This record gives sequence, C-alpha cells and structure tokens, in this order.
Amino acid sequence: MNTILNKRRAGVLLHITSLPGAEQQGDLGQDAYNFVNFLASAGITVWQTLPLGATHSDGSPYQCLSAHAGNTQLIDIANLLKLGWLASEQCEDCHRRVSKFYKSCLIAKAFYGFLECASPQDKADFAQFCQNQAFWLDDFALFMVLRNEFNQQCWNQWPEPLKQRTRNAIKAATLRLKPEIDIVKFEQYVFFRQWMALKTYANERGVLLFGDIPIFVSYDSADVWANRAVFKLDSEGEMSVVAGVPPDYFSETGQRWGNPHYNWDYLQQTNFHWWIERMQTQHEQFDILRIDHFRGIEAAWEIPASEPTAQQGQWVKAPGAALLTAITTKFPTMALVAEDLGIITPEVEALRDQFQLPGMKILQFAFGGDADNPYLPDNYEKNCVVYTGTHDNDTTVGWAEKISDQERRYIYDYLGNPATSLHCALIQTALASVANLAIIPMQDILELGSEHRMNTPGTVQGNWHWRFQWYQLGPERAERLAYLVKLFNRTCPSA
Repeated sequence: MNTILNKRRAGVLLHITSLPGAEQQGDLGQDAYNFVNFLASAGITVWQTLPLGATHSDGSPYQCLSAHAGNTQLIDIANLLKLGWLASEQCEDCHRRVSKFYKSCLIAKAFYGFLECASPQDKADFAQFCQNQAFWLDDFALFMVLRNEFNQQCWNQWPEPLKQRTRNAIKAATLRLKPEIDIVKFEQYVFFRQWMALKTYANERGVLLFGDIPIFVSYDSADVWANRAVFKLDSEGEMSVVAGVPPDYFSETGQRWGNPHYNWDYLQQTNFHWWIERMQTQHEQFDILRIDHFRGIEAAWEIPASEPTAQQGQWVKAPGAALLTAITTKFPTMALVAEDLGIITPEVEALRDQFQLPGMKILQFAFGGDADNPYLPDNYEKNCVVYTGTHDNDTTVGWAEKISDQERRYIYDYLGNPATSLHCALIQTALASVANLAIIPMQDILELGSEHRMNTPGTVQGNWHWRFQWYQLGPERAERLAYLVKLFNRTCPSA
C-alpha cells in the first residue's frame, strides 16, 4: 500500500472549472489558491479534481483532445498581466466573462509579449519545457493547428496525406504552420507552469492533488492520430468496435462512449511504452491518481461500431497485471486508486488486490437492503476511498429526496437514527468510517440539490457546467466541516 494512502485523510471533490471567478468557468487564478487555503484551514489534505485535459465542444473532461495536454481555458489571464506578457490595454474585458475564443486570442497575444519581454530564464524554461515534452507536444501542437485549419473536423476527414501522416505531408505542414504551432506549445507551457505553481502551493500547505485518468482516449485526439498502432483501427484508421459499458444502474441501455479500444498485443510488444509516457505526465501533475473504469484493464466491453447503444457487445480480456507491473515498476512511488464501480467480477477484484490498490465505496449505493452490499460501511476495509457520491451521481440532497420511505427508514435505522438530515448523516458516516480516505463532493458540503449535479451519465446536454460561489460556503459550514474532520481523526499532520 502506498504510504500516502495508508493514513486517515479527508478530501473534497471539486473540478477546477467549478471554482468561482469572473470568467465563464473556474481557472487556475486566485480562487484556486483560496480554495487550497479553505481546505488547509479545515484540516483537509486531499483535493480531487476531474481530468485536466483539453476538451471538445461538449466540455467533457473524459473525452479530451490529448491524454497529455492541459485545458488552456483554465489559464489565469491575470497571471499573464502580472508577468508583463500581456498589457492591460490588450485585455479590457479580462475581468468580465470572456468567450473561449477571446481568451485564446489573449494567450496568443501573451506569446508575442513573452517573446518581446520575458526574462532569459523564462525563455530558457520554455525551451526546456518544449524539449522535455516533445514526445507528445510536437504531435499535439501540429494536430491542434491542423484541426483549426480544417474547421474542427475529426482527423479522419482531413486530406489523405495528413490523415495518414505521410512523412512529406507532416514535414511540409510543420514548416508552413510553425508560428501557429509555437503558440500552441506556449499555451501548454503556460498551463503547466500555472498548474505546477498551484501544486507547489497546495503541497506546501499539506494538501495533496488527486487526479483522474480516463482509461480510454477520444478517437478525435492527437493520441489516436499520431499513434495509430496503439488502437484497434483498420488501414483507413476507422473503428470496428468502440468502448462503453453494458446496462447498469446508471443507464438501462448502457453507455456507448465511442472511444477506440486498445491494441493490447502491440502495447505488450512495446512494453506499454505509450501508457508509460501517459502516466509520466500525470504523475508529474498529481500526488494521487485514480484509474477511471479500472475494470477495463482486466476486460473491456467491446461494442460493434454500427450499434447505436451499448446493449450489444462482449467482454474482451486485457493484460491488466502486465500493464500495472510496468507502471509500478517505472513509478514505484505512484499512489493509484482503482475506480472499481459498475459490473465488477472476482477477476477485477483480484487484480485490484494484487497491486494493493484502494477501491471506491459510494454511500448512495449502500442501502439496498442486502447485508453483503460492499458499499455498506461495516463491510469496508481500511484500504479504500469512501464517497457520499461522485461527479456521476446526483447530489446527496437530490438523491435523498428521491428515495422511498422504506429505504429512508432502513438508512436511518442503519445509521442509528441520527437527529440530522440524511445528507449530513452520510457525510458524517463517510468521515467516521474505517476507510483511509473519505472524499466529499463540494455540492454535498454546500447542501445543494439535483440542479447542481455535475454530470448525468448517458446524456450529453447540461453537464460539466456547475460552479459554486463563496457566499454558499459561509463560516458555519466551514467550521462544521473542520470540526468533523478533526472529530474523526482525519487531520493528517503530514501530507
């Protein structure tokens, strides 16, 4: 068991985009630092976010344009002003909610300001970043510039030489588009610079950053375009099978994600080189990493690409033990968590336990009346992470409003009939449990209803937009949270 994860800790689940602020979504500016201060003052030592990748137009952090690149919409423009790379007259609207396009224009302007007035140390730092990250950054930067040139079309719709990445076509495009490519690289440099500054600030205050790795990558991504052999594609780069999960408690027809499946034979032959590089960038950004859809590295649900839903498909084995051996050998200090929700088999549990990875326990799933329910607190072991709910669940207030009277009575009986609201009782139950790590979504801390949920699985509209405001927290809630964290011995003295 990793030493980070074998101490009693409390954490909060909040994505960066959900932070307060003046722009259209939260970012890496002052409110992120204020949030770290709030966590530290409450004795909370873990901040869990969703993936930080560059999203498509739907905003889903689980369908990104790169497994490595950061979402540049999270960049703090005020920091670029402070550095002198932007002039105030260049961004008159920077204190209002600017569009994504306008923000991208401001970052491009900052690049030219950087070239003109950045210190020699900063310029050397940028050059070193481009060199260190070239293994993914070169392909990503060209991919993004070409994608803009072809009106955001998926790469399989590009002209054949670029679609197939012929040597002459790639060389010519790289030379022709060098100014635009340099801007994309600068955007990534700024993102990683700002993220690592936030990480340093958090770590210095005893707060660990907990990230999330989607097991699959988007078909429309630099990864698939540039690493065709890693995925199950035909000679034209098309998919015959796509990823998802069969029907479960989230969806009656399952979830058809549409991601390409991995060519595990190729990955094994290359000693999982692509996966190791992927984990390297994530390991640098986070102290703890969750492998989303962990069961997919033991066996994954393959859906014929022609099927409109996930109902028709089959489980196909994956070399999970070999992959995890390669990862843990390369990164022996990496703290991993297995997202082991959904249809979990004894083989998946054995794989998780073989590598001593903590699994996840969701209290909203606990009270179905079965004493063997693995989500009931009396069935926990220390090496797990307990949540009231996750970003895919309703808020606990919203969930509590929808359960039956019979289920409500059962829950109160199980919890000893506490004289408190059900959502408060579940927060206290999570913190009181034997689980080493207890994570509470920010919506539950703020006692918010269903209209504030982050995501509804199986839907594409209305997700990923929720944000909180500081007035919702208030001193009483903050003090109560700090009291409970201390009461249940989760104020870890050393992160």
